[in-house]
Amino acid sequence: MNLEDNSEEVKIGKAIHEQKAEQGKNTELALENIKLDRLTKEYLTEIKKSDADPEAARWQILYYLKVLKRNGIIRKGKLEFAEKNKKDKKVKVVELTPELEEELRLYEEQIRSLLESDQVPEVLGKPKCKKCAYYEYCYIE
Repeated sequence: MNLEDNSEEVKIGKAIHEQKAEQGKNTELALENIKLDRLTKEYLTEIKKSDADPEAARWQILYYLKVLKRNGIIRKGKLEFAEKNKKDKKVKVVELTPELEEELRLYEEQIRSLLESDQVPEVLGKPKCKKCAYYEYCYIE
């Protein structure tokens, strides 16, 4: 399971990180198959360009926290939504509890089953699908 990197949304995210790097504010770190935006003694911080899908961002950071934990690093997560044209950024703190870790494990099992299956799931057809990084897998044959 790896990040799709051809969508416009992913490219915008990369541009934000490049801009922060130029300003000396980016502390991006690679671990296994993920890239962490910022890691401090207390938090793993993930920076998002908007809060359009906070639930997806939450599960992403929970997965990252699980990868860190697997590598002996225990942190809380912090989601920062840096909305364009807004002064204040929204911040949400996330912790990987045993219950959430179990739920995440079940999601990972479902994803593995989906990847190994010969059956293609039905297209959701929801408005948020248009901005999904995996749009082409569902809508373009």
